[in-house]
Amino acid sequence: MSMHQNLMGEPIPTLLPAEPGSDELAAGADPSKVAAAHPTSSLALAVLAERSLAAGEPVTAYAYARTGYHRGLDALRRSGWKGHGPVPWEHEPNRGFLRALAALGAAAGVIGETDEALRCATFLQDSSPTAAAELGGTPA
Repeated sequence: MSMHQNLMGEPIPTLLPAEPGSDELAAGADPSKVAAAHPTSSLALAVLAERSLAAGEPVTAYAYARTGYHRGLDALRRSGWKGHGPVPWEHEPNRGFLRALAALGAAAGVIGETDEALRCATFLQDSSPTAAAELGGTPA
């Protein structure tokens, strides 16, 4: 059975194309410069959000993560995603969206936006249990 056939009627996994700027980030480029050069890069924005969280700047992290999350939703929709279904962590280009989603949930939790934090954790778990385990986004 191919990956495109699902007898249970569940959606097939969504596999995003390569993230713009991902090679630059892997080479150690400044994520701010990568995000400026590639404003659709969920990965660059997720890295900025993660760094902001680590620096104790949750509102800045929330803004970066929210933008990265929406850029990722746009990419998912362009790739045929219909609002639900797997977005596997194992497919490297999906990780920018998944990291932005996890960072959004974490930042929301820090600033007391509990409903948003839970929604993000649930969305992450539903999209990729592996990502939820890797990134610590487990619904409460």
